[in-house]
Amino acid sequence: MSLAKTQNGKVEHDEVGLPNQPSPPSSTPHQVQAPSVRTWETPPPLVPAPHLEDYQPIIGAAEIDELRFLARELKGKTIKMVNSTAVGGGVAEMLDRLVPLLGELEVVAHWDVITGGNDFFEITKAFHNALHGAEYQLTDAARRIFLAYNEQNRQRMQFTEDMVVIHDPQPAPLITSRKDSPGHWIWRCHIDLSSPNPQVWDFLRPFIEQYDAAIVSSQSFAQKLPITQYLFYPCIDPLSEKNKELDDAFVQKVCDEFGIDRSRPIVTQVSRFDRLKDPVGVVQAFKLARRYVDCQLVLAGGGASDDPEGALVLKEVKEAAGDDPDIIILDLPPWCALEINALQRASTIVVQKSIKEGFGLTVTEALWKGKPTIAGAVGGIPNQIIHKLTGMLVHSVEGCAYQIRYLLTHPAFAAQLGRNGREHVRENFLMTTDVRRWLLLLRISLQNQRS
Repeated sequence: MSLAKTQNGKVEHDEVGLPNQPSPPSSTPHQVQAPSVRTWETPPPLVPAPHLEDYQPIIGAAEIDELRFLARELKGKTIKMVNSTAVGGGVAEMLDRLVPLLGELEVVAHWDVITGGNDFFEITKAFHNALHGAEYQLTDAARRIFLAYNEQNRQRMQFTEDMVVIHDPQPAPLITSRKDSPGHWIWRCHIDLSSPNPQVWDFLRPFIEQYDAAIVSSQSFAQKLPITQYLFYPCIDPLSEKNKELDDAFVQKVCDEFGIDRSRPIVTQVSRFDRLKDPVGVVQAFKLARRYVDCQLVLAGGGASDDPEGALVLKEVKEAAGDDPDIIILDLPPWCALEINALQRASTIVVQKSIKEGFGLTVTEALWKGKPTIAGAVGGIPNQIIHKLTGMLVHSVEGCAYQIRYLLTHPAFAAQLGRNGREHVRENFLMTTDVRRWLLLLRISLQNQRS
């Protein structure tokens, strides 16, 4: 754990974004001492994946019966999923739940992860940012490294399944194995392609066009391609360690371990330390809002094995926070799903101030927990947050600060947002819905292969 805190001094009231008003009366916050035993530092034992019947209290028996009906003609069919990391990020979390659920329906699902050196993942991270619209000069050296690692991965993998699903740009060139594969190949893109860097997109497009179909996470991400494109919303598992119901005693224990005072409002952002998640902007918005309302800020995140920038961004966040006693920065290992769950449940407001976003499953998680949520109006987030109905959308630091202040001073409205958000997730963004989509797509693919 890393705690970044600054001394709270006098702040002028002439910055843009919030009107001049007196500061709230000063108070001495309750000082919470973090215990010396940090249970979250040790990986917990593996938890068995839930079974389909376990979801019945959440979605009802009829939906479970529908999944079994859709899978009836798919028994023994096979799917291979390939992505770039086994831990960290929403894609790995979804595959970790999707694969066993398909298996329970007797659809044999395999999950494989590509490998590569730091040079490869530095390039793929740059590709990721560039496809989100960042400036990037694609060099011949980068092309060679990217293709060389993909060729190494291609040679060690076999593709004999009925459907092969390649997730995101990192392993996209694996499509060159299609000539030796009997299956239907799908490119599943989880990132925002609405305004990609032309150099990187022009480099990747010839690979993408060789797939049978592509899947995007939002309508605005679709590109002009000669292949069929489908819209799949990413989903969360309501029974996972990160989303299941928790006893309040455990929530309190986690807050005590991290030095969080539950007697005061808590504003939380959970995300990787990534510039596109704008954690520095969250710090700035918090400092603006705190002039008018008492609150604490928790920035909880970690890294992913395919993201080499995390340590640098974490350093930038600590510098922005200084030694503010009301800002708690938690650099957590990837096995802290229960702790993340507890932090979200302890929060008064959850923020996801992304400036670019594929979908933002941390938004989905917060909505599922009934938390009033403020998020950047980018990527797939507006599919989740209907402004002023299921949450609040923002476009700037000042806008985020205003909404923090507004929701903390209008608790009844905030509570209604939370209730609406939870139902929106129940209807659209749960893992059982994702299973249904994959079953339908596999049926369509097999039918197309026969015709």
